[in-house]
Amino acid sequence: MIKCIIFDCDGTLVDSEYLCNLGLEIKLRDYGVESSATKMMEHFRGGKLATILQTIESQHQIKLRDDFVGSYRELVDELFEKALKPCEGVSAALTEINLPKCVASSGPLEKINKALSISGLSRYFEGNVFSSYVVGSWKPDPDLFLHAAKEMGFQPSECAVVEDSVVGVVAAKSAGMRSILYDPNGIHDPELSPFTIQHMKELQAAIT
Repeated sequence: MIKCIIFDCDGTLVDSEYLCNLGLEIKLRDYGVESSATKMMEHFRGGKLATILQTIESQHQIKLRDDFVGSYRELVDELFEKALKPCEGVSAALTEINLPKCVASSGPLEKINKALSISGLSRYFEGNVFSSYVVGSWKPDPDLFLHAAKEMGFQPSECAVVEDSVVGVVAAKSAGMRSILYDPNGIHDPELSPFTIQHMKELQAAIT
């Protein structure tokens, strides 16, 4: 029986994947790199920023300046303030599902909390927010989810993870948790998870 739900943040709770990659698109123009946000979303969804930047440096034979990450984060903050919204149906689903909930994301804690605040979702999690940067482990490793379950007071088998990325689903499965793939645009292989939803109104049925 599922007793606790662990949510990814970017692309699952908040519609931020495009904004994050738009920030990359804009910043990379300074280096003569023309790479669309949409294309980067396809390649880097759910990934660790440091690994993404290493890949970009290798692919385009460039060296990013030491201040790149800081200036990129500032730009994403600005984009969030202007345009960040919850994913469709998220608020209704969070209200409907009367189970303990938390967020476990690969992003920095400050970024996660800001996204939840701007989108009006903070109230659903009561400060139960866990970051790879604090735990020191990134998906597809299961440690972030295992840490979240322990802090919430549940066994892995009692937890369901809602994710929009392949690495997140792999991490959930490795942690021994039910993986629920949120795939609103049908971009993933349907074999990736037996619990796949295209709208948050389907979430209640996926955890029962």
